[in-house]
Amino acid sequence: MNLKLKIAFVLALLLALKYSNAQQDPQFTDYMFNTLTVNSAYAGSRGHLSVTGLHRTQWVGLDGAPETQSLSVESPVGKNVGLGVVLVNDRLGPSDEFYIDANFSYTVNLNNDSRLSFGIKGGGRLLNIDWARGIFQEQENVFQQNIENKLLPTIGAGLYWRNEASYFGLSVPNFLTNEHYDGVQNAVSAERLHYFLIGGKVFDLSRRVKFKPAFLAKFVVGAPAVIDLSANFMFHDTLRLGLAYRWDDSVSGLIGFQLSPQLMVGYAYDATTTNLQNFNSGTHEIMLRFELRSREKQLKSPRFF
Repeated sequence: MNLKLKIAFVLALLLALKYSNAQQDPQFTDYMFNTLTVNSAYAGSRGHLSVTGLHRTQWVGLDGAPETQSLSVESPVGKNVGLGVVLVNDRLGPSDEFYIDANFSYTVNLNNDSRLSFGIKGGGRLLNIDWARGIFQEQENVFQQNIENKLLPTIGAGLYWRNEASYFGLSVPNFLTNEHYDGVQNAVSAERLHYFLIGGKVFDLSRRVKFKPAFLAKFVVGAPAVIDLSANFMFHDTLRLGLAYRWDDSVSGLIGFQLSPQLMVGYAYDATTTNLQNFNSGTHEIMLRFELRSREKQLKSPRFF
């Protein structure tokens, strides 16, 4: 690789790390189907056992770009209580972060049609940094301390309101300002508070077509807001097609199939709209959801959120 290409590559990766660290928590295009990762009050809201897994490869072709996997399991326990577990593995540059959180929710019936859930979560995050991995390490870091391992606690909370066709949630995934890897500074720095606002509404356009606009707004102290907008159509309760837009970042195409009452599969592709588009071929995201639904619930249309 000649010098000009090396310089361009380094600048591209620094720019990528800058964009990814403006939003310090992992992000997903299929956020509307992965709500438990951002809001603990969602636990048990589907009314049955639900298991959701996602794999996201961001900015393909750019070394050191984020790669994330998540697995969430949630179910109602009793009449008004929901429980859930979330596992997330997030890799960025020389850092690997593994999250494990237990989620608890309690739901209050506001009237015959709407419910309000209160959620809390607690767990831990394992931060592993291998300074010898990548191209930005300072030589003294390599020789003095090659690997750092830190176990950090997480405590979060959320509110989640819903009825048969709409939902709205507010959450703080972690109140503790622990440490995280800052790719721009190439150092371990203090994590900042995140605030998540999520919402959506389902419209029945006909007996066979449903339309759901949704949004996720992410606010980080000291960083620009990140806003995701999406519009999904469901045809015959089987095929889902949609578009999404992440403000000043990317546009996305989404597709999903309800293969059976228990199994849904989805795929999303993000095309970068920033200067990073010159250095990567896009982002790929794959989702699987398994639901243990009763025979009675299988006869009903699958819920669109």
